[in-house]
Amino acid sequence: MAELPSGLLEACVVVGASGDKLRDIHQLHQQSKLSELPVLEAEVLQVHAPPFVSKETNSSNSIGPAFSRVQRRRSFIKKKRRDRNAEALSNGETTSRAEVSSVTEDISVPKDLDLIALPQLCFPGGLHLANEQREDSYHFLVFTDLFGNRTHGVIVQYYRAVQSCQEFSVQNGHRWNSSKSRLYTPFAVCVISKFPYYNALRDCLSCLLVQLRPVRQADFEETIKEFSAKLSLVPLPPPGQLHVSFTLRPLQVVLPSREDQDSPVIDIDLHLPFLCFSHTTLLQVLSCLLQEQRLVFFSSDWARLTLVAESLLLYLQPLSWQQPYVPVLARGMLDFLMAPTAFLMGCHISHFEEVAAETEELILVNIDDGIIQSSWSETVDLPAIPLAAAESFMSRAECLQLHYDLELCHLGAGTDANALRSQRRDWQARLNTQIQNITLELVVNIFRGVQDFLNHEHRVFNSEEFLRTREPADQSFYKKVLDTHIFHSFLRDRLNRKRDTFSRMEQNTRNHAHRSRAMTESPRRPLLSDLSRTGYSSYTSPDDRLSKRLGASLPNLEQPASDTIQAIRSNRPGSLRKMTPDAGLKFPQKALKVFRLPEFPPPLAYQYVQNYYSEMVATLGKAINSTPPDESALLARYHYLRGLVNTVSNRRLDALEDFQSLYKTDSDIFPSQMVKSLVDSMPENERLQADRRPELKRLISRVKRDQERERARHNNGHEEDAVKRFQLPKKYMQLDEFVKCVQESGIVKDQGTIHRLFDALTVGHQKQVGPDLFRVFYTIWKETEAEAQEVCLPASVLEHIEPSECVFKLSSSVKTSRGVGKIAMTQRRLFLFTDGRPGYVEVAQYRDLEEVKVSSAPILLLRIPSLKLRVRGKKETFEANLKTETELWNLMIKEMWAGRNMADQHKDPQHMQQALTNALLMDAVVGSLQNNKAIYAASKLAHFERMKMEVPMMVPKTTAETLKHKINPSLELAAPQAVDVLLYTPGQLWVSVSGGKVMVFDASSWSLTHTCHVGNAKLNCMLGVDKDQVWMGSEDSVIYIISMVAMVCNRQLTEHRAEVTGLALDIDKRWRTPAAQRELSWCGTSQHCR
Repeated sequence: MAELPSGLLEACVVVGASGDKLRDIHQLHQQSKLSELPVLEAEVLQVHAPPFVSKETNSSNSIGPAFSRVQRRRSFIKKKRRDRNAEALSNGETTSRAEVSSVTEDISVPKDLDLIALPQLCFPGGLHLANEQREDSYHFLVFTDLFGNRTHGVIVQYYRAVQSCQEFSVQNGHRWNSSKSRLYTPFAVCVISKFPYYNALRDCLSCLLVQLRPVRQADFEETIKEFSAKLSLVPLPPPGQLHVSFTLRPLQVVLPSREDQDSPVIDIDLHLPFLCFSHTTLLQVLSCLLQEQRLVFFSSDWARLTLVAESLLLYLQPLSWQQPYVPVLARGMLDFLMAPTAFLMGCHISHFEEVAAETEELILVNIDDGIIQSSWSETVDLPAIPLAAAESFMSRAECLQLHYDLELCHLGAGTDANALRSQRRDWQARLNTQIQNITLELVVNIFRGVQDFLNHEHRVFNSEEFLRTREPADQSFYKKVLDTHIFHSFLRDRLNRKRDTFSRMEQNTRNHAHRSRAMTESPRRPLLSDLSRTGYSSYTSPDDRLSKRLGASLPNLEQPASDTIQAIRSNRPGSLRKMTPDAGLKFPQKALKVFRLPEFPPPLAYQYVQNYYSEMVATLGKAINSTPPDESALLARYHYLRGLVNTVSNRRLDALEDFQSLYKTDSDIFPSQMVKSLVDSMPENERLQADRRPELKRLISRVKRDQERERARHNNGHEEDAVKRFQLPKKYMQLDEFVKCVQESGIVKDQGTIHRLFDALTVGHQKQVGPDLFRVFYTIWKETEAEAQEVCLPASVLEHIEPSECVFKLSSSVKTSRGVGKIAMTQRRLFLFTDGRPGYVEVAQYRDLEEVKVSSAPILLLRIPSLKLRVRGKKETFEANLKTETELWNLMIKEMWAGRNMADQHKDPQHMQQALTNALLMDAVVGSLQNNKAIYAASKLAHFERMKMEVPMMVPKTTAETLKHKINPSLELAAPQAVDVLLYTPGQLWVSVSGGKVMVFDASSWSLTHTCHVGNAKLNCMLGVDKDQVWMGSEDSVIYIISMVAMVCNRQLTEHRAEVTGLALDIDKRWRTPAAQRELSWCGTSQHCR
């Protein structure tokens, strides 16, 4: 886990014109020798960066004592000012020794802070003097380093009167008695932070200006330094439900926390783009971002550029913009727009015509007018966002209430500024949540189903198959998006099984059948149960056949009750306008808490700062003691903050104890890198004390072990960032290469089936498969899937088949004993699809078959091969003159029959899934070989037919009477794995297999709903606790606690010295809560946990 930045302030920089230049201009201005005021060059005047105080006796290993990462610093001001003074002295000017000493004082700045371009960005329109006082102006910056790490800046420009050396009489702040006209110069104060706390830092600068206005020039620098030192004492809130607030008179400032470890900080008004653009234009801008175009935003307001750009990028979460990003370009930086790569940049509206005329292939977005155009046209000729997703987005967006004034109609005038601000903050937070929900649903609707085309084992994305499932009108959009860096990063997260907002909403908004398969080890392609209701009824043109969802290799045979309501329905929502803005995904909203920091001490005195830390630790201790044990998430956040404060105040052992409590309570937010740095900084005597405490010693060992595992993983070349596209082979493949290729193609994953397929394709020649043969086989497999979807089944046929059924194979038109037509094979039955007036004639359900054999029918003087089926309960034998297809259909039907019998005997419908896959593979093998050995080769895939001949299929009577259902957790795995532990909780079955993998099945449909990993060792036991938790004991001596709501493990019990072999719940009736006492047993000993 990456180290968490621990402080609000990285640096505070003051930018303005040099004093020497101002004095010269002021003198000319007083003498009326200036026809117009010049535009001056801005430069850095002050830099304030933590640490601000230190104890002289501190050891070199100390961490702190300010909330900032310890890092090398370099001097920027010293060299610049020394050069300037040397130049001044060489020109004959006189400078007092005291002045030279003060201006050459060494001021250190963080090494990652680039001050070269900062003056231009603080005054992007130039530094303009004025004859009268002007309003304060705020804007925002984003800095990006070579590694893509972003730093954020909030700038306020404010004007102060320029004073000459002769005018030192100050009255009422910066006023003085002068008969001459006054001259005002702007200063920019820039607060830089690692996190985008735009609103909070703007509030802080507003408070600073209240202090600066009456202050004397001599106290100007000291006031800003004290302001910076106070901000350096503010810790950032941990991810979750705990905000941090502090008082910076006259305002109460709140730092909102991130939703979780992977979510961004949102301290911005997300509705601003909705106020600037129509919904159609907004979707166009988002489409350009997803396609990684060269975008330039324009506005007359510098602040609007960054706020709108940041909001738009947040709309795309969890997709992350990977290209150059400079939301504010100073007028001297316009050459950046000549960059050949994709980018997102912002300019003043006054440069619009210049940029449009001199640069090509740009997307120009006018924020002020709410329009988008290209530099070569007044329109944007780029693929639009898919229609269904766009319509859903616009319908939900229409329901948003974007105007705060409408919320105030029933309220009186407020008199407490902080209460009014709090009310506005709460309204904005609710609106931000609704907007996040709408935009996340848009992203989910655009990329829904991507995981169905991923092979996690080989890290392959089958882009061609994914494209075939998209609507024809949307394919141009997807072709562009699939080649972008932003989509590649998104795929990498899917392959790494990242459990983020996208995966949660995608899982929550799938239909029942899809939801049951979304979290499998190797997600299969989309289910054909959807196609039986949407594809056939709407499919008309052969040209469009590949745009429909293709057949699944292992189709799902279940029939969810929810799917029986409609036989046919449209792909598009029927009543979009009835949707609410927060529909879609609704997670339980946790109550937010705000931890209020103590009043700031004199921030430049070491002892006062230490007392401030002590007071904060004591306040957090009271909060921890007053928080009930069942609010474990809140307790974890308090421990995090207290550990952070103890760290920066050099109370290392206390900090480790807090982090140990945090690790046991919520490991998701455990700052492992910070703890490692803390341990490495401990002097020997403290390390010995830690080793004498068993719980701290185990924590240190665990952190170091995790670090070594991470280092070993990188040294072994583990490619977590690799994402490959599936490609057909270009050389001959031996068995191992063939297995990998078939798995990557998504046809099937089971190794046993692939081995049988390899034997079938290599019958009669050397045991290797050539690239031409595999290409033919793959093409036939895909064409067969698509051709089956060309059938337009009328309602008269659909009413006879179940909603979850689908036609997987269709014969040519043949003569049968029941009429002329095509024999259709579904996963449950055979039926005749009659020619002429399409009709339905039932042939047989597989379980009712009694005999399947090949015969010959006399036609004129010829004997034509035919297939005969004898069905239980029917006197007449069904006969079909399938001609050359007879032998193939004989094999396929026998395999389906055997699979049906096996599934019924063993109560395992997955046998039927496997039988259908075998039958489809037989068809593809016969079509690809086209020789006299093709049928023999296809018979190699008759797995269940062979089992019927070789192994008795009967199940013992006792077992048959009691067995209700059989589940194979290894179905989606490459090889079978043993089941280690089973646990039933109401509505769910928990199954543990090797390596800490846990599968959760729905206890009504027996479908897989979730998969999670806990550690890397074998699980020995599981226990349901408190109706919302599952405890799991592992061989690695850890008890993992799973939330049954979120399906994540973020709590661990680690104070065990050997593997956990058993768990038992002991309810003491004297305690009035069922979870008051828990007895944990392992290796013959026991421990009680409360």
